[in-house]
Amino acid sequence: MRITVDRLSPVPLYFQVAEQLEQAIADGTLGAGERIANEIALAADLGLSRPTMRQAIQVLVDKGLLVRKRGVGTQVVSGRVHRPLELTSLYDDLSHAGQEQTTQVLALERRAPSDDVAAELGLPEDAEVWFLERLRSVAGEPLAHMRNHIPCSVIDLAGADLEHDGLYRLLRASGVVMRVARQRISARRADPAEARMLEEKRGAPLLTMERIAYDDAGRAVEYGVHAYRPDRYAFESTLVDR
Repeated sequence: MRITVDRLSPVPLYFQVAEQLEQAIADGTLGAGERIANEIALAADLGLSRPTMRQAIQVLVDKGLLVRKRGVGTQVVSGRVHRPLELTSLYDDLSHAGQEQTTQVLALERRAPSDDVAAELGLPEDAEVWFLERLRSVAGEPLAHMRNHIPCSVIDLAGADLEHDGLYRLLRASGVVMRVARQRISARRADPAEARMLEEKRGAPLLTMERIAYDDAGRAVEYGVHAYRPDRYAFESTLVDR
């Protein structure tokens, strides 16, 4: 890749370099696991001081895009997934972004919902739900632990290949028209089981999303509780002044 700096620009030199490196990671010019030249070589190539180059690299280390490894050098890690606040699934978003994803189905079973789940989905006492638990990874690294509850009256998931297909895609294929969702984004600490699955430290912060999706008839068709690694995941929204 080619990095250029504009010494007449008011933008600090280290930030110019960091922006170009970040863009190269985002567009795939620099792939996951790829090593970049050391700070001394980069500084010499660009005619910059070593502290300036070190500061540029540190910006991307702090963002979780680069990692320094003793005896190896500076490497690109998988970039953070930026997800728009739209009524789409994680599977859809990753597919559209061309990300290499894998899914491990940890549980898929019919069960009586808990009181909280039944209340969220507005279900009668005798209703059953499909409970679905998955671990989704990107580029071989765990990204999200997902738990979903879907009323059995909405879709039959028996035999569904949820390791290679997305839940929302299966819902759409069965005739469900997703129309609106109520969603809450928060954060909490990882419990021991989640920490192991997501390869995080026990008690590490996780980004969470809780969503209830409704079809075009106003029926609640899915209640999901997801936990994400914050170093690899972010929600994006556009705000408009009224």
